[in-house]
Amino acid sequence: MSATTTARTGATANAPAPAHLARRSESPGVRIFRRTFRNRGAQFGTVILLLLVAASLAAPLLTSYDPNAIDPTNTLQPPSWAHPMGTDNIGRDVFARFLYGGQLSLRVGLIAIALGATVGVTIGLFAGYYGGWLDAGSSWLTDVLLSFPDILLALAIIAVLGPGITNAMLAIGIAFIPSFMRLTRGNVLAIREMGYVEAARAIGVRDGQILLRHILPNALRTLLVLLTVGIGAAILAGAALSFLGLGAQPPTPEWGAMLNAGQKFIRQAWWLTVFPGLGIFLTVLAINLIGDAIGDAVAGTAPAGSKGGE
Repeated sequence: MSATTTARTGATANAPAPAHLARRSESPGVRIFRRTFRNRGAQFGTVILLLLVAASLAAPLLTSYDPNAIDPTNTLQPPSWAHPMGTDNIGRDVFARFLYGGQLSLRVGLIAIALGATVGVTIGLFAGYYGGWLDAGSSWLTDVLLSFPDILLALAIIAVLGPGITNAMLAIGIAFIPSFMRLTRGNVLAIREMGYVEAARAIGVRDGQILLRHILPNALRTLLVLLTVGIGAAILAGAALSFLGLGAQPPTPEWGAMLNAGQKFIRQAWWLTVFPGLGIFLTVLAINLIGDAIGDAVAGTAPAGSKGGE
């Protein structure tokens, strides 16, 4: 072999793989992440969400006011340098209450959707895989629960458990269980018929390993969309319950509760409702933009049947 041929062969061997081949070697999770944050809406939503989360977590650094400290001599003051979002009817700093209220509102959404997803996905996973009486019973329960709007179901649960932020989170989480059950069951029914699942059964792989390594990872791709958008819906439901007086109780700062307290003064003190309402609006909008981008990214990836567990 000539030196020229050898040099060409070495150069070819050391050359990087083409971009399309490199992308094929990416895991589905990496592809979904890359496609999601290539979306302008997701980029905008992420920036807004990160700013709100960072501001809420950094509340002690951003304000020196106690969110529950009363100052009767400084009531219903409009936004100023001293009080960037004004004060309420008993002199509390609205900016401090907005920041600390954001912590609680975000926590309600995360905890509630984590509860709904954990229970719903677990039941849907076993019901879809094993079928039989478990599938029939869970499907019947799902149909019954889905016949109620989420907020109405949450209200019914609150009526039994009583008002309070902990019960509100529990009620919202229970209200989201049927949606996760239905979607997980549908995914599992399709995935369990795939060739790689049949092959795993044929070589004696245990059901637990099949569920955790092959079926659940592939089912989670589509569940990501419901999980993301569900956080925004849970935050909105939590704010609605607090607005109705069934969630966070006074004097606890929470965006929905702040809206409820400010509605009496909406004509003379617009800031009492505008700022907490804006917090809810921007948070839910940001989460929905990210969820839509994830949905587009999931739809653009390869079907979940090529290899299990990847």
